[in-house]
Amino acid sequence: MSRTTPTQHPGGSVILTDVFGDSRVRRRTAQDRPEPVRDGNLLRAALASSGDIGYVWDLVDDSIQWLGDTFPVFGPTRSDSIRDGEAFNECINVEDLSKRLQSLSRHLQAGEAFDCEYRLRREDGEFVWVHDKGRADLDENGIPVRLAGILRPINRRKQQETLLERRASYDELTGHLNKTRLHEALQNAFSYNKRYNVPGGYLAIGIDKLSMVNEAYGHKIADALIVGVGHRIERSLRVTDQIGRLGGDRFGVVLGQCDEAGMVTAAEKILEALRANPIETPNGRIHVTVSIGGAVFPGLIQTAQEAMTAAESALQGAKANGRNCFISYELSEEQRRVRRENMDMGERIMQALEEDQIIFAYQPVVDSRTKEISYYETLLRMKDPSGDIVSAGAFVPVAEKLGIMRFLDHRALEIALDDLGRYPDVTLALNISSLTVTDQSWLRTLVSRITSKPSIAERLIVEITETAALEDFEVSARFVSAVRAMGCKVALDDFGSGYTSFRHMKALTVDVVKIDGAFIKDVHTNMDNQLFVRTLLGLADGFGLKTVAECVETEDEVRILCDEGADFLQGWYFGRPELDPPWRT
Repeated sequence: MSRTTPTQHPGGSVILTDVFGDSRVRRRTAQDRPEPVRDGNLLRAALASSGDIGYVWDLVDDSIQWLGDTFPVFGPTRSDSIRDGEAFNECINVEDLSKRLQSLSRHLQAGEAFDCEYRLRREDGEFVWVHDKGRADLDENGIPVRLAGILRPINRRKQQETLLERRASYDELTGHLNKTRLHEALQNAFSYNKRYNVPGGYLAIGIDKLSMVNEAYGHKIADALIVGVGHRIERSLRVTDQIGRLGGDRFGVVLGQCDEAGMVTAAEKILEALRANPIETPNGRIHVTVSIGGAVFPGLIQTAQEAMTAAESALQGAKANGRNCFISYELSEEQRRVRRENMDMGERIMQALEEDQIIFAYQPVVDSRTKEISYYETLLRMKDPSGDIVSAGAFVPVAEKLGIMRFLDHRALEIALDDLGRYPDVTLALNISSLTVTDQSWLRTLVSRITSKPSIAERLIVEITETAALEDFEVSARFVSAVRAMGCKVALDDFGSGYTSFRHMKALTVDVVKIDGAFIKDVHTNMDNQLFVRTLLGLADGFGLKTVAECVETEDEVRILCDEGADFLQGWYFGRPELDPPWRT
């Protein structure tokens, strides 16, 4: 809709009764113009009871009329001077003014809803948050002539939102970052340092013998000591460093752009700050010391979580070394050997990916009633340069630790989709890692390969482990929904190995539940396993889920699982994983 600046006042009426209805721009004609509200006292009473303020802004002569008690928003007399748009804009916080003007412009020019929140300066200089919702009236030519709306004070809600946001980010006792935000700060520093190839450090700090203070003086004094130690640590840091409280007697510090020598200097400065003077508490002055462990990254440390774990390990060493000291994390000779082996394996994995030496072994999954093969689970294998086949257990954990598992999952998806396209009578189950659950590029690849190919989608089962689903339940639920929306099925693998509730199992909307093999072993003699399997099979049936019993190896296990109602069976009893299954020959 084209817009021009109004040049004349065509008349017409504006009402307030529809302000909370459809808030888009409305065109009025003489035939359909509603009757205005005639009982002004009734409208004023409604506004007074809600605490809202009504307004009518004549866009032609730029005049504003107010209705209701304006004191809470403007003060005792200021509303008398706010009679035009320019005067009103001068009351809006400069940080919020552009947001309101943009919302108003979109409403007048494109018909979008006018609904925004901003701060107004009262007569006494204080700011008040308001929720502004209104609608413009157009004349017969489509030109906006009036804007009718409601201002609702929302200070209390904004204060509550601010409090909740602060609690979500900061430790309530000390005001420092909480554990979640500290981990994010460390992750950001880690990413920056890794990208620009500069070192950084992380310190894990523990208050020595805080439990003795707690026992001797009580929680109130112990809390005061924690606060005092936190302030002392913070004053010892650079402005670019970040401190957080991990809980209990623990603090963490992220040292951006800091090498080994700088980390040692920072730790010694903290130790000296606490040695020099006691902490003031309501019970008097208390001498306290801390122990510190530190780790430099990236180097051999590949993730933020590894840095926190390494620093915590060094902290335990400092405590064991007599407390009141600093120890830097160092790998043991055994750890160095394992790290070198992992790096070598990582190189072999990347080479295998480049040379198409990542392949599948296929294990059959059979129907428990007919004992006929229903589908195959695909299991990763790697051919090494000598031609030997490397099992997934030898390289997948290393790939996950080195952060290259996504490459394997992408390759696995390509192989599976190629197989499904080439062999139209085969159904395959594909395992993916927890990292891929959050990998949008993997989903995009799946979409691009199976769009308009329902015959392939309906023969693909994507398996995620129970532990992967629990890492971020909401993300996992969205991933499952996205995969199923494309026509694929989703299986929850290794059920029973984690702590998924049956409510979570239902909320994930998976199609298949695979019972962890630990509960299948000796199920014919182990009564606890029998009870778990029987309970799970009954609930799964009630939820409309299919079930697979994994690691089936004996005839006795087959018999009892069939009796209990398992839908599918998988294990060496029915077939070991094969590189060349019958349907490929």
